[in-house]
Amino acid sequence: MAWHLKTSDEAMAKLGTSPEGLSVEVARERLAEIGPNELEEQVRRTPFAMVLSQFTDFMILILLGAAVLAATIGHLSDALPIIAIVILNALIGFVQEFRAERAMAALREMAGNSATVVREGSPVAIPARDIVPGDLVLLEAGNVVPADLRLVETAHLKAVEAALTGESLPVEKMTVPLADPELSLGDRRNMAYKGTIISYGRGAGVAVATGMDSELGRIATMLQNEEETKTPLQKRLTVFGQRLAVAILIVCAIIFALGYFRGEPLLLMLLTAISLAVAAIPEALPAVVTITLALGARKLVRQNALIRRLPAVETLGSVTYICSDKTGTLTLNRMTVEKVAMNGVTMPLADACGTMGGEEAGRHFMMALALCNDARLDNEGNLLGDPTETALSAAALICGYDRSELEAYHPRVAELPFDSERKLMTTFHRRSEGFVSYTKGAVEAILDRSSAMLVDGEESAPDVEKILRLSEEMAEEGLRILAVAMRNWEQVPDRLKSDRVESDLIFLGLVGMMDPPRDEAAEAVTDCRGAGITPVMITGDHPLTARIIARRLSLVGDESEVITGRELAELSLEEFEQRVEDIRVYARVAPEQKLKIIKALQDRGHFVAMTGDGVNDAPALKRADIGIAMGITGTDVAKEASAMILLDDNFATIVKAVREGRRIYANILKFIIYSITSNAGTLVAITLAPFFGLPLPLLPIQILWLNLLCDSLPGLALAGEPAERDVMRRPPVDPREGIFSAGRGYFVLGYGFLIGAVALAFQAFALRRGLPWQTMVFTFLVLNRMAVALSVRSDRQSLFRIGLLSNLPLCGAIIVTFLLQLMVVYTPLLNPIFSTAPLSGEALLITVGLAVGMILVSELHKVLKRIQRRR
Repeated sequence: MAWHLKTSDEAMAKLGTSPEGLSVEVARERLAEIGPNELEEQVRRTPFAMVLSQFTDFMILILLGAAVLAATIGHLSDALPIIAIVILNALIGFVQEFRAERAMAALREMAGNSATVVREGSPVAIPARDIVPGDLVLLEAGNVVPADLRLVETAHLKAVEAALTGESLPVEKMTVPLADPELSLGDRRNMAYKGTIISYGRGAGVAVATGMDSELGRIATMLQNEEETKTPLQKRLTVFGQRLAVAILIVCAIIFALGYFRGEPLLLMLLTAISLAVAAIPEALPAVVTITLALGARKLVRQNALIRRLPAVETLGSVTYICSDKTGTLTLNRMTVEKVAMNGVTMPLADACGTMGGEEAGRHFMMALALCNDARLDNEGNLLGDPTETALSAAALICGYDRSELEAYHPRVAELPFDSERKLMTTFHRRSEGFVSYTKGAVEAILDRSSAMLVDGEESAPDVEKILRLSEEMAEEGLRILAVAMRNWEQVPDRLKSDRVESDLIFLGLVGMMDPPRDEAAEAVTDCRGAGITPVMITGDHPLTARIIARRLSLVGDESEVITGRELAELSLEEFEQRVEDIRVYARVAPEQKLKIIKALQDRGHFVAMTGDGVNDAPALKRADIGIAMGITGTDVAKEASAMILLDDNFATIVKAVREGRRIYANILKFIIYSITSNAGTLVAITLAPFFGLPLPLLPIQILWLNLLCDSLPGLALAGEPAERDVMRRPPVDPREGIFSAGRGYFVLGYGFLIGAVALAFQAFALRRGLPWQTMVFTFLVLNRMAVALSVRSDRQSLFRIGLLSNLPLCGAIIVTFLLQLMVVYTPLLNPIFSTAPLSGEALLITVGLAVGMILVSELHKVLKRIQRRR
């Protein structure tokens, strides 16, 4: 029901209550009928169910199958690492899911624990859960609003509603009915909502909605109904795992059949097929992914981005849209005086300090900002108080007017506090001759009470038309305008009444404030565009303010569209999806509309990052491909629903995180390509050997050693590969792109076939020369994997340009792998185990030279790709 349209008497009548409140009996009956005023939670999954769900992923099932096969043929040394990797992966997944369940708990804690209501004419403190519709709730500064209320009494009442509506400033409340049925929550000033905080004054309101029927309850319902989306890599790895399993089973069955019909021993072919199946599966992949993500998360913390869910690191690399809150993320979240107007001229504050310091009007103007003000400095030099007053006090300080120093000579002796009906505040100060009062407030209110204006030390009639024109020009720049005035007194009036005190004022000037954009935000927006990412602003602020900030950040042009929540509500999802890619700024949006924006972009095939700090942002944060909460201003609800937290609330930090995410995603792909290409070469060699009349190039133990040795250290070292120089000048990874898209599949097949063919040719050469061919082929395939690891570091840049030493862990891994292989070849104790024989210096040199030659083939391929790209 649109309670903001009703008068307070109509609301009370509708709810069957009065200024005396409900009777105890009626309240008890309603509580039994409606239920407690608290947020309900869906039945949570047990920790055991969460653990079991971690083993349903197809890739995990493949790895478990590989472990069983390895154990079956007696290779526990291969089975145990696989099982350890699966358990580690499950543990991480369980922790992430368990933490996600805490979002609802944080939401419940926002509602407050107790409240004061009027029952049978007397105030009584009760648990907030016992409030029922019709209860008359008393409010004062510091209270958490315990239910949705239609206000019936206000005395300078202000509420902080940023967590629910996105409005950055405290909202002044009123009791009069409003006429527009389509008003957004932030504009319903005669309402107070569950979970918001009273920051100033006192009041009373009749409860109109409790529990899950409240606006906070609606958000809780959305939060519970929204499922977290899988990351791009999780989606791609699922498809990859399914296809890989089918391909491996087919190839291994073919190899077994070919060997069996050729007359090879049945047991040997069975062990070979099983070994190939185990070796072809990149069981180190989950470990590489987890370690890569963990290292990336550690690095991001140093850049003020705290990762709560590891997969979010990789998701950053695929983001195509960043939907950002305005306040505190794109802006400083600090009201700041930008311009002042005096003597018919507007100027920036910095210019005003020098211009006005020497004239009487300028001195009084700055003294008014400093003295007609309740902001205070804390022990650390930070200004505390109402955002508007801290902005005025900061402006005065910048120009050399310190309130504490001024009050030593001009102490405050009386005041008329701000009132939302008068829209004015006045303070009286003693001076050497008599007293002076300073008044600040709305422009129209000050002008209506001014009989003169001070110009160059002389009083003259105020030029109302010009002052209003200046005010409108400043407002068109997105500035919030206040006027200041003064009056001289011989004595302070005995009774301070507004109509007497706040009249015959001397107009001093105008001051324009706004929450300005961060200096680094504009550069970050430009970086986003260069990286193919579209930044979008979603705010609860006024459309004009949103447009001005967006224009200053180059988010929009002068004619670009800004759509409001009301306009968005009139569009169906289908209509909106046709326009969503052209809209850059949304203003005055409701929580469900943020979800609508996210879903529309996702339906168009985009990966969406969403930033937010309030309760109203939580469902969208959970729905987005990556939800990003504010660490400084963010509520616990937003943080628990998010995958990443900005420790500095800075949009530029998101762009840094995107760069890291792209590096991580690229490195995970490099490992997959490295592993599958190398395995493909081994498969090709073993599959084709019988067709050329050659014996099996590798024995089962050699296949498993090859897999264990080469997928561990070198694969993990690829996780630390530095970002390529142009990583933020490339477009995001296409959301529809698979792991083997963009030519990667052709590389795997082509290079894998080449490795297998070279291995067979090398085997034939060694056989004819009477050399220990199996050891040479075995060693060549080990060293060739190191060559592949070096080649996949970049698919376009030369290895020599990247620098061999730019990834020292990989260099170390290659050296260790080479030494371990030499140990297998030259240690008499290991020769019978691995069926190897010591190689002569010439044979080893030929083997190493052939592996180096494979690097040169890769370099030639990159040269051809660069030529093709230039064309």
